[in-house]
Amino acid sequence: MRFQYLAALYLLVLSACCPQATFSKYPCSPAGPIKPDSERTSMKANSYKFYPRQFVPVDAEMGEWDQIAPLFSSLDTRSIDTVKQLEQWLLDLSELNACIYEELSKRYVAMTRHTDDQDKEKAYLFFIEHILPQCKVKWQKLRERYVASAARKKLPPVRYMVYDRSTVNAVGIFREKNIPLQTEDDKLDQKYKKLCGAMTVEYDGKEQTLQQMDLYLKEPDRAVREQTWKLVTDCRLADREVFDEIFDKMIELRTQIAHNAGFDNYRDYAFKARERFDYTPADCFAFHEAIESVVVPAYRAIQEQRRKTLGVDKLRPWDLVVDPYNQPPLKPFKNADELCRKCSIIFHKLDPELGKQFDLMMEADWLDLESRKGKAPGGYQSTFDETRHPFIFMNAVGIQRDVETLLHEAGHAFHAFACRDEPLVQNRNYGAEIAEVASMGMELLAFEYLDAFYTGQDLRRARREQLESVIWIFPWMATIDSFQHWLYTHPDHTRRERTEYWLSLMDRFGGIEDWSGLETAREARWQRQLHLFGYPFYYIEYGIAQIGALQLWYNYRADKAKALKQYRQALALGGSRSLPELWEAAGLKFDFSQATLRPLIEAVLAELKTLE
Repeated sequence: MRFQYLAALYLLVLSACCPQATFSKYPCSPAGPIKPDSERTSMKANSYKFYPRQFVPVDAEMGEWDQIAPLFSSLDTRSIDTVKQLEQWLLDLSELNACIYEELSKRYVAMTRHTDDQDKEKAYLFFIEHILPQCKVKWQKLRERYVASAARKKLPPVRYMVYDRSTVNAVGIFREKNIPLQTEDDKLDQKYKKLCGAMTVEYDGKEQTLQQMDLYLKEPDRAVREQTWKLVTDCRLADREVFDEIFDKMIELRTQIAHNAGFDNYRDYAFKARERFDYTPADCFAFHEAIESVVVPAYRAIQEQRRKTLGVDKLRPWDLVVDPYNQPPLKPFKNADELCRKCSIIFHKLDPELGKQFDLMMEADWLDLESRKGKAPGGYQSTFDETRHPFIFMNAVGIQRDVETLLHEAGHAFHAFACRDEPLVQNRNYGAEIAEVASMGMELLAFEYLDAFYTGQDLRRARREQLESVIWIFPWMATIDSFQHWLYTHPDHTRRERTEYWLSLMDRFGGIEDWSGLETAREARWQRQLHLFGYPFYYIEYGIAQIGALQLWYNYRADKAKALKQYRQALALGGSRSLPELWEAAGLKFDFSQATLRPLIEAVLAELKTLE
């Protein structure tokens, strides 16, 4: 999932279901029953390894509770007194969980691909309203059985430490009365996505999605940029009141969830639910301060240079992504097929095995890339946990950002491929702080191979845009993360107070662009960030992971083979080790202090100088 394009999928739902569950940003088929293995092997990608069911009946439908319930009952009555019994029990529970997660993924993916399809919407809502709530109760009972098992302490500690820590944590924060509140929260998020997916404007003689309108912000004609920016902004502002109502309800629900679990506020609950064992809110605040000190001045200097180069008195919001030398927009590809073909070239140059994996995704149709009406905004990579294959969703319109997004989501997909042979689904799921290293790191690993899309001056432009986006993400991340800390530690705030705090953060971390006459748009800018609605407290991970990605890039430039080997070794561990251990396996230091941040930003600025 990258920045405002999501790395993402139902994390909050799964965090209540399975310890260590996460979404990987940022579906191969519409929602429906899982096919028997004999049917699955008929697909074009015959070389893909399948994992036949051992515990769950081959024909069991995971969308029907009467077929799921007996499997939970079987696990609830089995003896787990010995290590051998407990390990087999964990494998069978893992298989059942993977089957259920896959059904949820299929329905979620189908819904986001077609937010205007009522049948797909109903199928997803049915699952989160009628299947998941019952699963959550059963999962909690089984977690409690695991924690109480005498054999638990005898399990091999290296293999089970992370799983054990996660399970104990999940037992501690679970409250059955939170289940209907979480379901209501999910439904509100679905409403938000549906509203966003339906947004279109009439321009240039045709109806266009807001993602397609991004193309016009790169036009050299400033009048065109201003006109289209205002058209899109007015479209979003038309739903400002509805978005505020949705968010007000979310704040209320989430605060009640936290109180029910014994927490003073939702922020503290979210840190537990997201299993942030290795850093604290105080660490986040220190990170914000480091960004304010190190990155914000660099970001504003880049914008000032942009203003001078454009030759304008004041930089306006529609001047932020156009080429500063007023060159026509980069056109890296004409359609999704060309985008895939050229990315495949990059991956093969980087590592032949990664190239094969991406080619498999193309052959198997595990991609939905182009923007269209009715499609949810953003992008993500979702792993189908039973069949253990990745799927990439995004809204490509033919710009450089789309190249970066596919490279990013492919990094998530390679992560899923790397650890697919791990039998425990819990160990195949990993925290976002390493998941986003896999994806943001892939963007930078591919940096020198962008000649698959460009030559000459266009290649320099593309690299410059990519590195400038690396600088930009830090202040924006700090803005969103700071906003969330305030929102949930001040749950009784008014809308006016919310707006005032948001504007203070824009002043603290924002650029030099002039918003005169556009105050309403500036006030509501946070409503575009879908993480705030659907994935609360998911955003600091992008800043943390960008530090990891920059270290990976630095290592790769020094020793390509070693850096790539360490990268893949870390991905193969999935989520079976602690976060600092996973970073260490990738050759990275898990630290986001100013001392670590400053030399990395200096390296980016030095590289930008070579591209001037």
